[in-house]
Amino acid sequence: MELTSQQQAVIRHDGGHARVAAVAGAGKTTTMAARVLHLLAQGVAPRRMLVLMFNRSAREDFQRRLGLMAPAGQPLPDVRTFHSLGHRLTQSLCRWGALEPRRLLAADWQLERLLRQASLNVLEHERERRDAALEGDRLETLAHYCALVKAEMAEPEALYPRLDLDDDTDYFPAAFHEAERLLRAEGVMTYADLLYRPLRALEADDALRARVAGFLDHVIIDEYQDINAAQQRLLALLAGKKAAVMAVGDANQCIYEWRGAHPDTMLTDFTATFGQARDYPLSITFRHGHALALTANHAIAANQRRPDQLCLAADANPATRVSVGQGSRVLLDALADWQAKGRGLAETCLLVRSWALSVPFQLALLQAGLPFRLAREDRFVFRLPLVQALAGYLRLARQPALLHDPELLHLLLAQPTTFVARERLRRLASRLAETQNWPDRSDPLLAELKPMQRRTLKKRWALLCELPTLSAWPPAKLLRHVVNAVEAEKVLKRAAARRAKGEEDVRLLDVLIEQAENVPDADAFIELLQRPVQNQAGGVLISTVHAAKGLEWPLVAMAGVNEEDFPHYSRDNPLSNERLEEERRLFYVGVTRAQEELWLLHDGGGHRPSRFIGECAWQDSMAIAGRIAADMPADAPLPVADPGLAQCYLSALGRDDIALVESVRDASAPANAGAASSYFPGQRLRHAVFGEGEVAAVEGNSDDPVIDVRFLSAGRRRLVASRAPIEPLDAAGR
Repeated sequence: MELTSQQQAVIRHDGGHARVAAVAGAGKTTTMAARVLHLLAQGVAPRRMLVLMFNRSAREDFQRRLGLMAPAGQPLPDVRTFHSLGHRLTQSLCRWGALEPRRLLAADWQLERLLRQASLNVLEHERERRDAALEGDRLETLAHYCALVKAEMAEPEALYPRLDLDDDTDYFPAAFHEAERLLRAEGVMTYADLLYRPLRALEADDALRARVAGFLDHVIIDEYQDINAAQQRLLALLAGKKAAVMAVGDANQCIYEWRGAHPDTMLTDFTATFGQARDYPLSITFRHGHALALTANHAIAANQRRPDQLCLAADANPATRVSVGQGSRVLLDALADWQAKGRGLAETCLLVRSWALSVPFQLALLQAGLPFRLAREDRFVFRLPLVQALAGYLRLARQPALLHDPELLHLLLAQPTTFVARERLRRLASRLAETQNWPDRSDPLLAELKPMQRRTLKKRWALLCELPTLSAWPPAKLLRHVVNAVEAEKVLKRAAARRAKGEEDVRLLDVLIEQAENVPDADAFIELLQRPVQNQAGGVLISTVHAAKGLEWPLVAMAGVNEEDFPHYSRDNPLSNERLEEERRLFYVGVTRAQEELWLLHDGGGHRPSRFIGECAWQDSMAIAGRIAADMPADAPLPVADPGLAQCYLSALGRDDIALVESVRDASAPANAGAASSYFPGQRLRHAVFGEGEVAAVEGNSDDPVIDVRFLSAGRRRLVASRAPIEPLDAAGR
């Protein structure tokens, strides 16, 4: 790849610190590798240079690229992740006697066991809270809290109030201190300790700092916007006053604030830590076309904490198409069109903000017989314990004999949680399966339980006995009855230590009931939920946006782009300005994963399209890209919602010949539909021949859009809106 002038400027940077703002797809890996080779050619010794990558995958990719670009036999510098750097420092400090040696807890179960013990110890005199503290999600959240204390280098008591945690987690600071005591007593450490322990030792001892500082001339750090306070402080300590530090990243892609990252780390903290730095832009993306570059620029424009930089598409990039649609049917149609062009499903990716939002699409792909794979296999819909339990409730209603199955009874007594230890539930389930009667009050099985637990379980057993009498009910009605009877929303929110996790579990229930509405036959819905599907290498990849960071695909569909889902908020968890900006950055990362096609899919029905669809001005972006591709002046100015931003983009391309004018939005279209024309997904209309229908998707530009309409009697039709005999209908069908 021929290097741009911007890339060459970064590579040839001479003297002092540098901050490189690289948009998504800007070729920063190639640029950093060329920078390393340039420094080596200038006589910098490899051992005086350190390259830090965000994770192991990025490190391996960089090492591979560097090896391919380097001359044969060229000695290369150390390329590390922060964890491997911390491990090396820990070993040195142990040899010097500054730290006692410890074993690393490499397996999740080892850390969970230690945190279980810490929780039990601090809640020793609060027996009624101990079972809830041992719930899997509660322990996972405690592990995250302990790691965040160390990432932020904060006092546990000071950090706790800043986090959005349930009130019942107020023992977390004490559990942190107890966990630290257990780690010391057992001679073990966590991954977070690989940085936390050496950094605390070095910051407390001038002599130790002198032994590790001053050995580097150059440090290059990738994804700088995602490093946390501990990483930044360790980096400053190692660089000292001598090393030139080059930070490469994009504050617009800072999406790990829950792990201690902050956009200000790139925007302001770098110069506050290291001093004056020269700024370099890498603003040209080699991933996608002008339409998506403009869409991305509009998507992030409302953020206050962002770099003053536009993403520009290289002329040789694909002419990316951006479309908006409603529901899983649009995804299936898009995939069918993709395959009709001879393209493979392995080139496609479905992104969601949270795993619950993938459920309708997993079920739709299952029903359509299309192969798919999940970035996390445990998120297959039928493998989720809550989904297995709901399928179990439906099965029990159809097959009363299952009341004698102790495994099924154990599942249904445990999901949603009754805050009872698993072994106690297992013994109770075995007794109920055998006797079919609720135990006497004096039974030792019940004596082990608290009064509230006994009442909850007895009520759950009554529900299970009632279900066979409701077998004629359609699945959606039966699921609503179950959800209400077990007070699922209240229980799930209480069980989740993080408010967002509880809300995602409740959203999963809503999604499943919505899907059950579309499958009125209970047996068919049960079969769908229990279908044994495995990851299929050639299928559509389903992933969260967080997990997709740094990756790209020819076709990307972002699903669940609804208000309250993306951006995520609720009545109990309203959006602050800071959280809205974080959600907007996450949306920006999602849309910039696409190369050739991007689909933004919302649910319709009671779910309003996300404000982000409107903010990204996708139709204006498609229209402007069309003018750029025409490579000739237009007869009239192009109406767009934000001429200022778009004109800056055109000026950066040297296309001031394309005139823009501010458009006036059609008042009949919803404010968040994102369309400059009067057509938007979910809109009802009447065709002179096909009758009534609903717009499922709008493609093309606002001058002359193509609309995908599902007619009640004529099925799916794609129409050129300006030529079709159609008229909009109001909510009453007039």
